[in-house]
Amino acid sequence: MARDGYIVPADPQASLKKKTAVSRSWILLDCTGEGTILDVDKYAIMHRVQIHARDLRILDPLLSYPSTILGREKAIVLNLEHIKAIITAEEVLLRDPHDDNVIPIVEELKRRLPPVNACNIQGDGRENRSGHNDVEVSEEDESPFEFRALEVALEAICSFLGARTTELETDAYPALDELTSKISSRNLDRVRKLKSAMTRLTARVQKVRDELEQLLDDDDDMADLYLSRKLATASSPVSGSGAPNWLPASPTIGSKISRASRASFATIRGDENDVEELEMLLEAYFMQIDGILNKLTTLREYIDDTEDYINIQLDNHRNQLIQLELFLSSGTVCLSIYSLVAGIFGMNIPYTWNDDHGYVFKWVL
Repeated sequence: MARDGYIVPADPQASLKKKTAVSRSWILLDCTGEGTILDVDKYAIMHRVQIHARDLRILDPLLSYPSTILGREKAIVLNLEHIKAIITAEEVLLRDPHDDNVIPIVEELKRRLPPVNACNIQGDGRENRSGHNDVEVSEEDESPFEFRALEVALEAICSFLGARTTELETDAYPALDELTSKISSRNLDRVRKLKSAMTRLTARVQKVRDELEQLLDDDDDMADLYLSRKLATASSPVSGSGAPNWLPASPTIGSKISRASRASFATIRGDENDVEELEMLLEAYFMQIDGILNKLTTLREYIDDTEDYINIQLDNHRNQLIQLELFLSSGTVCLSIYSLVAGIFGMNIPYTWNDDHGYVFKWVL
């Protein structure tokens, strides 16, 4: 397996030996934003990015794993809903590139992965842009390659979950208002389905939030995501005075390490405890995902309030029915007493005081 960004065709005999290896479609995006479709098995992917089978198993769409961001020695394993990717210091491997939800992510990666100098070289005369665009591209290039790819994935998952939450709110609030005005089987079934969808969406958002919170709470886990720092430490020996000596082994090393990694004193010194840049990145998207979760919590509270209101209405109707039943029972008891008196006096029993009053019981009857 080659390490220069291309896939060596697998040996047919070796593929026969590995019958359990299932080929999956991947797209490889390098540091220039160029995409290559790969149809390889898991053994080729494991050998290419040097990860274990248990890490690759997390990206299997047939298995249900929670949202996970794992930092390994030379790669970041990313599993965020439909975004299943492996990020290295120089390339991104994204699974199922033909999926409708993944296609926009591929386009965004192609746009944002290339650094400034690559964009200017490929422009061929299009270097003269507005100052605002230059500032934006320059700001994007300030982050290492793996952080730019990670930011695209986090932005995509936050946008996806935010859109699903907005759609759910658009459908849920009118349905709840309609249910409060008219309680019917149709409205109740509609609200039941919306509540089930809200519960599932809340669980998905909660998993992403928990993963980001776990990363933010552990500096060691965030330090494992600095792939360019590890590459810089491995490829740049430090002199006795502590000054860095950049001695790239090949012309491609410079493209593997971002300008921010070369300019950052923390990176030059190899300070693994400095995770401020990644912490700010994760904090921004943690706030977004927490805001989405707050929206879903508010919707859940609105649903609970609606259920309480409906239960109060049902209790009121139930009390009215009980009052009506009590009134009817009282009327029945009164009629029963009247019928009892009329029946007693209408019986064929001789009374001495009934003489000369033959028609009195006709009025009673």
